[in-house]
Amino acid sequence: MKLRKMTVPPQGEGERTDRLIARFFPELPDRSVRAAFLRRDVKLDGRRVSREEKARAGQELRIYLPDDGEEQSLLRVVYEDGDVLLVNKPAGISVEPDGKGGVTLTELCARYVRESDSSAPAPEACHRLDNRTGGLCLFARNERAKEILLDVFRRRTMEKYYECLVRGIPKPARAECEAWLVKDAKAGRVRISDRPAEGGKLIRTGYETLEAGPVSRLRVHLITGRTHQIRAHLAALGHPILGDDVYGDRKWNRDRKTRELRLWAVSLRLDTGGRLPALDGREFRVNAPF
Repeated sequence: MKLRKMTVPPQGEGERTDRLIARFFPELPDRSVRAAFLRRDVKLDGRRVSREEKARAGQELRIYLPDDGEEQSLLRVVYEDGDVLLVNKPAGISVEPDGKGGVTLTELCARYVRESDSSAPAPEACHRLDNRTGGLCLFARNERAKEILLDVFRRRTMEKYYECLVRGIPKPARAECEAWLVKDAKAGRVRISDRPAEGGKLIRTGYETLEAGPVSRLRVHLITGRTHQIRAHLAALGHPILGDDVYGDRKWNRDRKTRELRLWAVSLRLDTGGRLPALDGREFRVNAPF
């Protein structure tokens, strides 16, 4: 049997064992984890536990797997050259370390580049995606590329599009909307105002309806890039994203039996002004897995 083990960190206090495993061992497929629970091969401090068992900080969590057990590659490389690494981020993994703990996308990228060059510097993220949002995420592989790409994102000489599933049918079917976003750092969320507000920043979000129905599919243009902008703005417009319990409709999500956030960064186009010519004018695309 293969063994995966960890000591439950402080931020894991009171967390279900299945969710801890998903966060700290994301390379293990869900079916393998489910099978381990069915075999009673998951233990907390040596005691066999169910997936609903809640852990305490400092406990040792062990999961035993068959020697031929399957693992999945989490890093899906979309494009790479000597300057950049563009990956399709899985949902549920943070780009950089945060209070939730677990492996990060930055760590996975560092492992990837060091497989071919052990002395290669760790790639650095040029922008962020929320933990629960998947899709295209761009990393710089050297300091020059980092400076150029940070300038591109700061100046907004690029275009980012997302796909999402929302409640109801937006009217009109296509629009560009403005509002003001106010960040509440203490609460870890934002609020949307339809008029200027103290501490608020102007946001612009464009959308077009790809499929209309009780659950509609939208293509969203992130014109400005603020914390939780798409999630909060669409919820304020009356069309929360499926799976979003923070800004959305918890009961509707449960009725739809959906816990995963249905939001994915599907398209990225860059204009570096000739500084990284291999990227200029190219549109990189991935499919939303929902």
